[in-house]
Amino acid sequence: MRRTLTTAIVVLIAAVLGLLVTTGPAGATPPNIPSASTALSRLNSQTVAAESHASTYNRDLFPHWITISGTCNTREQVLKRDGTGVVVNSSCAPTTGSWYSPYDGATWTNTTDVDIDHMVPLAEAWASGAWAWTTAQRQTYANDLGGPELWAVTDNVNQSKGDKDPAEWQPSLTSFRCTYARAWVQVKYYYNLTVDSAEKSTLTSTLNAC
Repeated sequence: MRRTLTTAIVVLIAAVLGLLVTTGPAGATPPNIPSASTALSRLNSQTVAAESHASTYNRDLFPHWITISGTCNTREQVLKRDGTGVVVNSSCAPTTGSWYSPYDGATWTNTTDVDIDHMVPLAEAWASGAWAWTTAQRQTYANDLGGPELWAVTDNVNQSKGDKDPAEWQPSLTSFRCTYARAWVQVKYYYNLTVDSAEKSTLTSTLNAC
């Protein structure tokens, strides 16, 4: 009851101040994450190949945080989608809210502590086939809200992950590793990206243990 009343007060204050309000479920996750069995089937259908063209990667080749709706860019849209009790100003910048990071189980109330992670990092995508895409295709990939590619997570955890694949890095919250593998496979499958042998071995083991 107290939480409901608090939320109502926040909404009322926001309305008075002319702010936009959005409230997502605690620990919200991106859409279209397949089951473990489906993910395993999709993983087995993917091309296994060594990564290539890594030396030519440039983050600027993936235009990201484009305008999605009104004044909201991709980062702000994910913060609205995945946060709880999120209040944004007229520029779509969150002024209030909390964000649960599924990688480490931490909850944050300041967006400076939150990064928007690309599940399959841009450099990993590049080396797995995106080097051959057009700039328009890479922009679509970098701003994809229709699948499990973008996640609101603890900033230093995202930085620790960097460009690593699941054979090189796993979420510290072990209970999330199955979901992580399912989401990773879905992104690579959807975009027809290759997997290397170590990556496939780790994903197979994780999915079999789900």
